[in-house]
Amino acid sequence: MLAYLGDYVDRGHDSRGVIDLLLEDPPDGFERVFLKGNHEDMLLHFLAEPADGPLWLINGGRETLMSYGVRQAPGVGGIAFDTLRDDFARALPPEHRDFLLRLVLTHREGDYLFVHAGIRPGVAVEAQDENDLIWIREDFLLSDRPHDQVVVHGHTPTMAPEQRANRIGIDTGAYATGRLTCLALEGTERRFLVT
Repeated sequence: MLAYLGDYVDRGHDSRGVIDLLLEDPPDGFERVFLKGNHEDMLLHFLAEPADGPLWLINGGRETLMSYGVRQAPGVGGIAFDTLRDDFARALPPEHRDFLLRLVLTHREGDYLFVHAGIRPGVAVEAQDENDLIWIREDFLLSDRPHDQVVVHGHTPTMAPEQRANRIGIDTGAYATGRLTCLALEGTERRFLVT
């Protein structure tokens, strides 16, 4: 099983190419799970409500729009967000929209729980708030409280993978550092693969 932790868009100049790659057939013998990150959430909010455009644009949305061939006027102030949303909606291939709408918030596999950002400590997985699963930082990162499963997450870049008793962070900021990190889990063995 391959679990992807989200932020497929807004993190570089080829979001469209990233989703095209993710839509290709998986390697032989593997199933895939695609988790929703906060950047996919911002994109989907913009499609539903153009007034959410400024937040998305300053967090990488401009680059995502450009990767789909959507041009915008310079500066946020003069942009007609309804028009920009409509242009983007036309440029976004239906299979990309479907991919984004099918993203999941969590995945359990053995002793591990996969999420984009983390979980609210002390709250059952079923009762977690979506906002926490895709946005949480300090309350999760600074907690030593044990969870029912070891949480594997991204969202908060670090120079190297972080392994703690209750969580494993694998976001090494590939969009800025060029280092993409993968966690390989086999039985009780954990290995990191880094580009």
